[in-house]
Amino acid sequence: MAKKVTVVGGGLAGCEAAFQLAERGIDVELVEQKPKARTPAQNTDSLCELVCSNSLRGAALANAVGLLKEELRRAGSLVLQCADIAKVPAGGALAVDREVFAKTVTDRITSHPRITLRHDIVTTVPEASADAPVILATGPLTGDALAADLSRISGTPLAYYDAIAPIVSADSIDWDKVFKQSRWGKGADGNIADAPEDRDAQALGDEAYVNCPFDLKEDYFAFVQAINDANKVEPRAFEDVRYFEGCLPIEIMASRGPRTLAFGPMKPVGLFDPKAGRRPWAVVQLRPEDAAMTAYNLVGFQTRMTYADQLRIFRMIPGLEQCEILRYGGVHRNTFVDAPKVLDERMQLRAAPHVYLAGQITGVEGYVESCAGGFVCAIQLAQTLNGQTFTPPPETTALGGIRTHLMRATDRFQPSNITWACMPPPADATLRKRERYQAMAERALVDLDAWLSTTRALSAA
Repeated sequence: MAKKVTVVGGGLAGCEAAFQLAERGIDVELVEQKPKARTPAQNTDSLCELVCSNSLRGAALANAVGLLKEELRRAGSLVLQCADIAKVPAGGALAVDREVFAKTVTDRITSHPRITLRHDIVTTVPEASADAPVILATGPLTGDALAADLSRISGTPLAYYDAIAPIVSADSIDWDKVFKQSRWGKGADGNIADAPEDRDAQALGDEAYVNCPFDLKEDYFAFVQAINDANKVEPRAFEDVRYFEGCLPIEIMASRGPRTLAFGPMKPVGLFDPKAGRRPWAVVQLRPEDAAMTAYNLVGFQTRMTYADQLRIFRMIPGLEQCEILRYGGVHRNTFVDAPKVLDERMQLRAAPHVYLAGQITGVEGYVESCAGGFVCAIQLAQTLNGQTFTPPPETTALGGIRTHLMRATDRFQPSNITWACMPPPADATLRKRERYQAMAERALVDLDAWLSTTRALSAA
């Protein structure tokens, strides 16, 4: 059987899938539409361009996504290798310099002897066969024509909308009004510098996050009111806008109540302003966009406000009175299929054998989850093409949890980040939450290592 796969989409899932297949002796043609065309959220021609946040989220194994990243590292993920090369300080999270990350991935893909990169616009689901399978990894911004054809073949792709947070220039921040500190004093290694009950007026100057404090509740409420009164970019009449709950625009959160932001992205918990000698009433956190810290994004401040109102309202934030916005917030569509209905256990379209889906178009949410979807799809397809027994990742692992989410029947399937609910609980039901998560992480890594030893042996054979 010929071993050649066409992968459509040069994002996180597509690049990960192409790399894993190529590493297992399978020739891959990776089709990316840039530079011939770009989606509204894209700005460069690089592969794996990160268009929303630059954060791959928490690194600690106490977080499900932290476990997923560790599993991907152990499994030889291209994306995690490149993310570690491009990482920038981000407290207990893994954040990257977007340009360095994209360039590193692009270089690794284009230099691989088994990967051919073709630039083309794909408008219909390519024909596929047993000796020429196809992986669609076109992501949340799948083109209208391709989405329509996928809808025709598979049933009913759904759509909701993501919002993008703005980025400001570091030079335009008033550094006399802000302070550097990660929540609970977590440093770049994720360790707690000092317990909150012991915190004094010490400035944690080496911390990654920049905090813009609202010391007076009146200023905070005025800020929320301005958001509520702002002009927003409205959807077109025929668009049914449904946002992912984990990535809501700030104006949606603000509309749910005047204190919602103070309990969400503006919560001051775990922070102590050494200049004021107390915890702020509310805070806007900024996270570095690049290793040189020349730009910062407003954490959790994805928005669909008009550009003029973004500039006016964000200049109400202490320390950002003269901010220069390098990238305004915006809204983009996210397309996904009803995975439990249209995909089989191998992530193959039931209605179109040999056509596989990977990444956010399947209904996973987040950079790391998208990468993991591409990884799992590629490993399972490689097993088929290499004549091996179908051996998916154990359900006790976070990688297995990705499959569980996509296969779990539900009345209304919705995209989701990886959560502990995607994995079975530990046998000891008496464990407290933190102990339970630790036990699940330890179990997952043991089971993952056993699975990897088997899959690597098969690949070598």
